[in-house]
Amino acid sequence: MTATVELPLWILLLVLAFAAIAALDRVLVPSARWYLRRRMERMVAHLNQRLDRPIAPFKLMRRHDMVMRLTHDAQVAAAISEHARLSATPEDVVLERVRGYAKEIVPAFSAILYFGLATRLARRFTRAFYHVQIATPETGRDVVDKDATVVFVMNHRSNMDYVLVTWLVADRSALSYAVGEWARIWPLSSLVRAMGAYFIRRRSLSPLYRRVLARYVQLSAGAGVTQAFFPEGGLSVDGRIGAPKVGLLSYFMATKGRDLVFVPVGIAYDRVLEDRSLTDVSAGARRFGARPLRIGAFVSRTLWRLVRGRFPGFGSAGVAFGAPVSLRAWQATHPQIAPEDLARHLMGQVARTVPVLPVPLVAAAISRRVVTPHGLLSAAEQLLTELRNRGATVMVPEDDAHAAARQGLRALMQRGIVIERQGRYAPAEGKERLLAYYAAGVLQQLEGDGDGDHTIA
Repeated sequence: MTATVELPLWILLLVLAFAAIAALDRVLVPSARWYLRRRMERMVAHLNQRLDRPIAPFKLMRRHDMVMRLTHDAQVAAAISEHARLSATPEDVVLERVRGYAKEIVPAFSAILYFGLATRLARRFTRAFYHVQIATPETGRDVVDKDATVVFVMNHRSNMDYVLVTWLVADRSALSYAVGEWARIWPLSSLVRAMGAYFIRRRSLSPLYRRVLARYVQLSAGAGVTQAFFPEGGLSVDGRIGAPKVGLLSYFMATKGRDLVFVPVGIAYDRVLEDRSLTDVSAGARRFGARPLRIGAFVSRTLWRLVRGRFPGFGSAGVAFGAPVSLRAWQATHPQIAPEDLARHLMGQVARTVPVLPVPLVAAAISRRVVTPHGLLSAAEQLLTELRNRGATVMVPEDDAHAAARQGLRALMQRGIVIERQGRYAPAEGKERLLAYYAAGVLQQLEGDGDGDHTIA
């Protein structure tokens, strides 16, 4: 037992390496996980004291446990058996495929990352580029049942929407977003999962995949996790509120046990960062027209001006929250309601809620008719009067049409979108689509019957 054993150096190093790995796996890693878990639990307990809607325990489940729960859900199990029977595929093969779907969908929420870092960075980031304005209804959060699941229904104007809304509702709860394929790129995918977002394949036609996704949405909503989604399914390429897709909404409507309260959210910007790429798409391009070099040059110029203190900002970003819509109350008055009808109603409310900002206001005034410098002021004032009569949310400087007209015109002329030609304002050559893009959101609010029934296209 005490005899000396001689070993080659490489074997000794190998033994030490395996011993270190065993110690790491059996002692250090579990201890670190226990420490981080306890720290997160204390942080969540502290957060829940100030949040309007405490973080649901379902959102804090370990990802592995959530994947297992979803994979072996009774309705998913029935879908596995049905798919195996119809496709003549062994059930264990189908089960493995479902487990892959679950791993792809399920997030890995980190309260420390979400509240400790992400929301603070989001606040600083948006305020560095925009003057942020918020509008809430007179009857809002106080009338929403505390046991209900809140679902924010938003128009999709820019990828900045995720950043903006996340920190604006950080005092209420942690949002769970539905995100598309664009966010599945490493390492962005890990960050998105840690923020509590779940991935969806928007173009998947597989009934099996849709059943797994539907059950995750229903389990999450049924557990009280605050949700946020964009019914349009993608960024607006023409500035209008697009026709809603009803897939996710139908999953929400099938949730059992809790009422769902849909909160319309309208988002608008004086400058959309992706506007040129989006208008290239609306012009008929199959892909976004943005090139990496052009994006890199734009980001570099902006950051350099920001560092030097010479960045004037991109104007205003406005977010307006509409009146909540209870699913139970809606179904009580519309017993034969289809998801498509509710989707159109909600998107009509969102369209009505979108704030009116100076740049879209001036773009709409110039798009409606040819205006002179003097006529622009009266045209803007007339537009604001029409919009207010229809209950629009107006966010202009000092609530003054003339100040809004001057501010919006200055921004459009600095970007070369509008020029003065022969004493009249007109879109610059090749910029007609950009001007129409900013005008569309305002002009859309003048359509419909004035009571929230808007044409969605």
